[in-house]
Amino acid sequence: MDWLPILLSMKLAGITTLILFFIGLPVAWWLSEKNSVFSVIVEAVITMPLVLPPSVLGFYLLLAFSPQQSLGKWLQETFDISLVFSFKGLVIASVIYSLPFMISPLKSAFMHLPKSISQASYTMGKSKFQTLWYVLLPNIKPAMLTAAVLTFAHTLGEFGVVLMIGGNIPGVTKVASIAIYDSVESMDYQLAHYYSLVLFALTFIIVITVFILNRRLGKSPLE
Repeated sequence: MDWLPILLSMKLAGITTLILFFIGLPVAWWLSEKNSVFSVIVEAVITMPLVLPPSVLGFYLLLAFSPQQSLGKWLQETFDISLVFSFKGLVIASVIYSLPFMISPLKSAFMHLPKSISQASYTMGKSKFQTLWYVLLPNIKPAMLTAAVLTFAHTLGEFGVVLMIGGNIPGVTKVASIAIYDSVESMDYQLAHYYSLVLFALTFIIVITVFILNRRLGKSPLE
């Protein structure tokens, strides 16, 4: 069995989770604080990947990233970056596709925190950033861990979006889910079983780990 697709999947999942963690924290906090028409629209756009078929999202991202379209052409001519059938394209597509898996748990955790702790922090002269970093985040550690694990596991098993954007280039875009698909198409069911078993085991270990860590962390008394 070629382990490169497994390693490539883990690399993609790790990079996507790291990017989304830094994007998701401020966005989730902002959404938990706002109750306007604009915030509802933003949340709806973020949630769309949960209900859209992956092939639909992948198709429109493929069009957007294509060198024949405005965005893809601009990136190609200005920065010499091609996102179609590249690992960079997979990362951007995965960030968009896994966005709700990071933001939803964080937003829920922020909303369950009593407003009084933020107000007390502001009363003591702390800025919004200081309040977020030193007051709110320490109280949502289990949610942050859950969000990161959900994002990593979801990205690890992506198929439709990565197939549309990345295709099937060994060592570049051929992740584990694509390798399974290839094996089934070539009727090599034993190889497909090996890849599937490794992904199943990795996902199971990740989920068990987050349950154990959350029990050790425990719930914040403020939640």
